[in-house]
Amino acid sequence: MKCPYCAYPESKVCDSRPVEENEKIRRRRECLKCGKRFTTYEAVETLPIIVIKRDRSREPFDKQKLISGLIRACEKRPVSYEAIEKLASDIEADISNSLVREISSEKIGEYAMDGLRDIDEVAYVRFASVYRRFKDIDTFMQEINKLANEKN
Repeated sequence: MKCPYCAYPESKVCDSRPVEENEKIRRRRECLKCGKRFTTYEAVETLPIIVIKRDRSREPFDKQKLISGLIRACEKRPVSYEAIEKLASDIEADISNSLVREISSEKIGEYAMDGLRDIDEVAYVRFASVYRRFKDIDTFMQEINKLANEKN
C-alpha cells in the first residue's frame, strides 16, 4: 500500500479489525520509510449480476423482486418467510458461484421452480403457471400430472 504522505510503496500492518458487520476490514498501517501511520479499508469487490429479461432488456439482479414473486406463489400456504428467504439466497449464491455475470430470467425462474417443488407443490404450480404462462386448464393438468409422476 502506497503511503499517502511520502508515496513509498511499502508499509506494514499494525492492526486489523472488521467493521460494518464484517463487510470490510480496517487496517492501521505504518510506512516503512517515513514511519507515519494511516488507515485503509478493504472490502470484497462484487460484480453485479445482470438479468436478461424476456424482451432482451437487461437490469440488475434484485433479490427482493425474487422474494416478492416467491411470496405471491406461497400466499396462504404453510411456507415460512425464512424458507422463502433461504431459497432466494440459495438462488443468488448459485448464480454468484457460477461466475456468470449475465443470466436469463428464464434460468432464474427454473431455479425458483426447482426450489419450490421441494418446499410446497401448490406454490410450485402457482409459480409455474405465471412463469410458463399457462394458457388453459390442460396446461395446468399436464404440469400437475408431471409432478404426480415424479412423486411416484
